[in-house]
Amino acid sequence: MSTTADLVRALKHELKAARMTYADLALAIGMAESSVKRMLAKGDLPLSRIDAICRALKIDFADLARQVAEQQPLLDQMSLEQERAVVADKWLLLMAVCVMSQWTVDQVLAKYRLTEAQAVLYLAQLDRIGIIELRPLNRYRLKLSKAFRWRPHGPVMDYFRDNALLDYFSGGFDGPGEGLLLVHGSISRALAPSFWDRLQSVAQDFAKQHLADQKVADKDRTGYTLVMAMRDWEFAAFVPLQRKAPAAPKAASR
Repeated sequence: MSTTADLVRALKHELKAARMTYADLALAIGMAESSVKRMLAKGDLPLSRIDAICRALKIDFADLARQVAEQQPLLDQMSLEQERAVVADKWLLLMAVCVMSQWTVDQVLAKYRLTEAQAVLYLAQLDRIGIIELRPLNRYRLKLSKAFRWRPHGPVMDYFRDNALLDYFSGGFDGPGEGLLLVHGSISRALAPSFWDRLQSVAQDFAKQHLADQKVADKDRTGYTLVMAMRDWEFAAFVPLQRKAPAAPKAASR
């Protein structure tokens, strides 16, 4: 959430960009230079003063607030409470997936049985949870970083394991642009993280292409789901087939 300190930092940045000194600002808003310095140093600015400074800088307060909001750190992961809130309603979870794919409200309404009022209600809930910042005209800013991932053993991943995993992998993966690769091998533990980094890079390329292709006509696009995973794993059905480790030699009796 934006704070007064964030606004003050943004105002100082705008002052510097406009090459306006504290003396210039003091003259423009009818204050003593010392009072301006003290006010900005303490961060004690009533809304009327912020408005006056914005007028002096010839900037809109809404633009300033948006600038501050966009400078807030993005989430790499949500709390358990946030994830529980998302999975509590399947429609809310659907809307969360849609905004993470940068869908517009019109795109959501064209595909799913929602009214505009319902869609806006779910967007407002996602705003309260912290996934998006809702803006006028049903626009929003996603507050998740490029490195964002659901908690590995959190409510959302548990939901998908219980409700979507078998459905996803039951597909034939034989359509245009589809495929399923299962590669097994033993590699250095030190190199394993670099492979995961490369997989994440592919995921980011996929996400960027999704955004770029929003300009493509709907009839020329289709929805794909990219799933990538890498873990130290042995198929459970194979475990009983493993050769038992030799028993440790017994200590010689005296």
